[in-house]
Amino acid sequence: MDILSLSAVELGTAIREGAATAVEAMEAVLGRIEESEEKLHCYITIEKEKALEKAGQVQKKIEAGELAGPLAGVPVAVKDNLCTAGRRTTCASRILENFVPTYTAEAVRNLEQAGAVIIGKTNMDEFAFGSTTETSAYGVTRNPHQPEHVPGGSSGGSAAAVAAGECFFALGSDTGGSVRQPASHCGVVGMKPTYGTVSRYGLVAYGSSLDQIGPLGRTVEDCAAILETIAASGGGALGSGPDGEAAAGTRKDSTYLNRKDIDFTSSLKKDVKGMRIGMPRDYFGQGLDGEVAKAVRMAAGLLAENGAVVEEFDLNLVEYAIPAYYTIAAAEASSNLERFDGIKYGYRASDAEELHQMYKKTRSEGFGPEVKRRIMLGSFVLSSGYYDAYYLKALRVKAMIKKAFDQAFAGYDCILGPVAPTTAPKLGESLSDPLKMYLGDIYTISANLAGLPAISVPCGADSRGLPIGLQLIGDCFQEKKILQAAYTYEQLRRAGQEKAVRTGEGR
Repeated sequence: MDILSLSAVELGTAIREGAATAVEAMEAVLGRIEESEEKLHCYITIEKEKALEKAGQVQKKIEAGELAGPLAGVPVAVKDNLCTAGRRTTCASRILENFVPTYTAEAVRNLEQAGAVIIGKTNMDEFAFGSTTETSAYGVTRNPHQPEHVPGGSSGGSAAAVAAGECFFALGSDTGGSVRQPASHCGVVGMKPTYGTVSRYGLVAYGSSLDQIGPLGRTVEDCAAILETIAASGGGALGSGPDGEAAAGTRKDSTYLNRKDIDFTSSLKKDVKGMRIGMPRDYFGQGLDGEVAKAVRMAAGLLAENGAVVEEFDLNLVEYAIPAYYTIAAAEASSNLERFDGIKYGYRASDAEELHQMYKKTRSEGFGPEVKRRIMLGSFVLSSGYYDAYYLKALRVKAMIKKAFDQAFAGYDCILGPVAPTTAPKLGESLSDPLKMYLGDIYTISANLAGLPAISVPCGADSRGLPIGLQLIGDCFQEKKILQAAYTYEQLRRAGQEKAVRTGEGR
């Protein structure tokens, strides 16, 4: 059995049935990491011995019948802005280079309780500020399909690790497309659930009203199973020790909606007959690469051929999404990053003579250029005289965008479009023009502004072999609809590929 060719759910099944073990799976992943990590740099921290030891412990529990979930024994990678007790959590920033949390993020803790085994912490854009995984203080991550290209961001390390076989699935965070866009660029599946579906406890905040933790996997089935696990109520532990076990006591988690309808795997049906799918004309205008547009339209045509009702419609306010998002996100970021001052934890400048000088030197040396840019922008839009002109106006636009989506979902089950205007750019291209990098989020940020669920599914590749992603957006709490549509498309595409190979068309 080629363990590395299996999806997360397939591996979990193989481990439960005795065809493989958690230790064998971890050894296979660590072997792949040894082969490709030097070139790709998907991880910031890898704990080989700890991972193998934990895999052995989990295997014993599986054999004893204590763990029987779909992800038990499966190796997972975690984005380095999710706190892990006893493991370094850096947010890819120098200012947190030696930070070791005393507690574990709720989503990660749920995975550990389900038997998933953490390999390490993945690379990312510093504090999730970026779309290419090039702003990390620990070096860039490369795209497994074309190493001279970026993997996307900010969860680029997680997406690249899944694509390269350096893990079976991963967790990322999505503030404006940071799970879906790298999933698209790396040719894997990435999902952002409805805001509040997954607890943000333990996620280092970027934009608190926009952030949401989401899964990255090889298949739609993987993402459904992962989401089902991380969305579960873990009991609200006050914290957890180095072994990941919950501490005594309970807490109120204001970042989490205790939903009852989280059996997401039940939606995995190959059926879109009668499903109404809208395609915004605004998403297919100027700025969209021709090869990306063709692949997405072909995907829509395949769904239409199999019974879906696909229509184009006008989705208003798309042009205002970028300025509204970056105004709100930067404002919240400037507030959230105020805590990194060199006093309580993290990096502190050593040669400062007084308090204010220490603040300035610590933050100047500890933060990278993109983080400083967004802090300054956020501080500006929140400052006296500009708060009403920029921040409050952006909040009003956010409400109008949500209303536009509400009107769209009155007539459609889901919205279909591209994930990004182009395939993955070359390393260095985006950093030279930050505004161009920001415009790359044009198709993903609206889902965050409106709190909607969305998924990215591979739908082809361009002439250079770089993956193209299809995005499906659903109404609030309608993850099952987009999962069903995504699963159906995935199965239809796979069947088409297999037929092409059999008939010789795929050679």
